[in-house]
Order: sequence, then C-alpha cells, then structure tokens
Amino acid sequence: MTANRLATYFHIHLVSDSTGETLNAVARAVCARFDDVLPIEHIYPLVRSEKQLARVIEEIEAAPGVVLHTIIDMGLRERLEKACASLEVDCMAALDPLTAAMGRYLGASVSSKVGAQHALDNDYFNRMAALNYAIAHDDGQSTNDLDNADVVLVGISRTSKTPTCIYLAHRGVKAANVPLVPGATLPEGLTTLKRAMVVGLTASPDRLLQIRRNRLLSLKEERESAYVDAEAVRDEVIAARRLYERHGWPVIDVTRRSVEETAAAIVNLLTAGRGKVEILS
Repeated sequence: MTANRLATYFHIHLVSDSTGETLNAVARAVCARFDDVLPIEHIYPLVRSEKQLARVIEEIEAAPGVVLHTIIDMGLRERLEKACASLEVDCMAALDPLTAAMGRYLGASVSSKVGAQHALDNDYFNRMAALNYAIAHDDGQSTNDLDNADVVLVGISRTSKTPTCIYLAHRGVKAANVPLVPGATLPEGLTTLKRAMVVGLTASPDRLLQIRRNRLLSLKEERESAYVDAEAVRDEVIAARRLYERHGWPVIDVTRRSVEETAAAIVNLLTAGRGKVEILS
C-alpha cells in the first residue's frame, strides 16, 4: 500500500498596487498545477506608498516564501526587489513576461497608470448593468422582459443556474435563469424569444441527489420529499431533456463542470451563434 503524501505548505506573498484580483487569480491558477502543494496566502492590495511597502517587507521577513507582485511604480518596485534579494526570497513581477511580449507585438509602450484595468469606463458600467440584471431576473423573476437578456438559462433545481448567471454578469453578459418546477408552466414567451439565446442545463440524477441532500442537511430539513426521491429526480431530468430537445435549445451537462467551465461553454455558444454579444475579459 502506498502511503499518502503529505502536502507541502509554503508562504506566498501577493503584492499589488491595485485591488489584487488579477494577481490572486494568476497565483491560484499556477499553484493549482502542482499536486500536494498548499499555499499560505498573504495578500497586500493597494500598496502605493513607502510606508505601506515597509509593512509588506516586514511581513515577508517574518514568513519567508515566494513573492509575486504587480507593482508599477519603479521606485516601490526596486525597493521591494532589493529587500527580497537581501532576504534571499524569490521575487517575481507576475505580468512582466506577457506585458513585454504584447508590447513587442503591438510596438507600443506600457502604461504606467496604476489600476488602469479598473477604470470607470464603459466595460465597468456594462458589468454592473449585467449584474443588476442577473439579480433582478434570478430564479424566474421578472420574466416579462427576458428578450433583453443575452442568454436565459433553464434547468431543474441545483443545476448551478444562479452562480453561473452571476459569473457571466462579471463578464458583461446579461443572463437570466428560469427554474423548471414539476407541474409548473413555463413563463409566457420563453419559447418564442427572438434576441436572447436559451440554454438548457442538466446533470446526472445521482449528482443532483447528492447536492440536494446536502442542501437539505444544511437547512436541517430531514423530511423525505420528491425533491430527494431518486425516481422523481430521474423523471425531472428526463422531462427537462425532452423540453430542450423539443425546442432545439443547446444543452450543457454540468455534472462534472465547475461554474467557470459552464460559463465558458455558454460564452462559446454566444460568440459562435450571436456575434453581436460583446464578452468582456
């Protein structure tokens, strides 16, 4: 019998002069590529002064590890890199290789504006509008204007409709969702939408049962019901599949997909079938 490997813990310091969202995403994506590795994250957003940087350096000295940064100010950057060198700590500018390559390709100079990606531009307001739309049209609400959506997600309970809509909203996609409830009729006009794309979500009955039972446990609900009856759940899945097929709606099986993967599949459908929809990166 092979013994289980112990996870390797290490400190990773993420230093940003903006919100740190991009840096956090990059670090997590990289760490996910390694098995049995668990990073202890130290996150420092909005580092824009000597005083703030001094505190960061103290933290790094107290818990040495890897330092990733997206500092644009050259003075602060040099101080951070020199401090890390004296502490014999690896320090890397996370976006430099990609930025340099893009600059060479475009023949353009790099902006020195801090937090430029978070400017209050049209993209920002489009994302906020999409988020407001997703919240207002969650779980079958406000179905009178579904054709103003870019996409309408349809599915039975616990097929990740709401989190997928919220994730899409952060990419500027106006997404509504409509639950399929046994015995309930579909919202008027859903099957005749002209602008919005309707996408059906499905999952394996076994996976749905597991998720639903965990949901009831979290609510301390112990009564048996059709909601967690194996045969009833299978019937729901079959009825949903038949509905999607009848109306020619594309279908995405979310059984083994994360919300991010489901959203990516929907974005692909939108860009392929509805070129007028702008997807924000």
